[in-house]
Amino acid sequence: MILPLGMTIWFSLIRFSLLNGMGGFVGLLNYRYFISDPAFLTALLNTLVFVGSVLVVSIVAGTVAALIMDQPIFGRGLCRLMIISPFFVMPTVGALLWKNLLMDPVSGLFAFLASALGIQPFDWFARAPMFAIIIIVSWQWIPFAALIILTALQSIDDEQKEAAEMDGARIIPLFIWIVAPHIARAITVVVLVETIFLLSVFAEILVTTNGGPGLATTTLAFLVYTQGLLGFDVGEASAGGVIAVILANIVAIFLIRMIGKNLEG
Repeated sequence: MILPLGMTIWFSLIRFSLLNGMGGFVGLLNYRYFISDPAFLTALLNTLVFVGSVLVVSIVAGTVAALIMDQPIFGRGLCRLMIISPFFVMPTVGALLWKNLLMDPVSGLFAFLASALGIQPFDWFARAPMFAIIIIVSWQWIPFAALIILTALQSIDDEQKEAAEMDGARIIPLFIWIVAPHIARAITVVVLVETIFLLSVFAEILVTTNGGPGLATTTLAFLVYTQGLLGFDVGEASAGGVIAVILANIVAIFLIRMIGKNLEG
């Protein structure tokens, strides 16, 4: 990790083009160019929207999935296997499955169901590209959230739940006052781990929207790729990579402090 990071920092301080090779020392000029790029603020906003939305969807759906897996229902083993299975699918493969088999406006399953109901098929990647990416990535991370939260659910004292039920507590109050506080620590861990990985999501965007239409699904990670491999400017792309690492560490430190307070409480 240290060697690539050191090389990236060095490349960000020199003029380095894939077409013209390495040049002289330019200091912070590459950083200024990257931050002043008209696409930077859009990519930053897209990254925040993307990460926040996936966190909300994966935690809510993961909590529901964990509650289902924790119940003594018929076929619980099969249910757990189906819920966990997306976690074992490679990101690129999962994105291609969603793009070609489910969300394709002509031959996808959603288009078939819409046509069967007499509804005009929806072109996901043209009309709601960011929403489509959020769905795909959330589907991949729901199993992780479900497994962590399920572990917390299974550690709840059954006598405490039985006592609450004997006192007349229904499902919603039982969840709010007993289950939710118990799984709060597990949720904070999910938030920390997912945030760190979601900040670097790239493959799903590349194989579905390629950052478009326009800049609609361009995140910081994808913008770095665009500058480096499409714009051939390794220096500016390296500066963007360093900025992304700094932002990721700021977020991680904030989340770790938040989790620390939660665990102490």
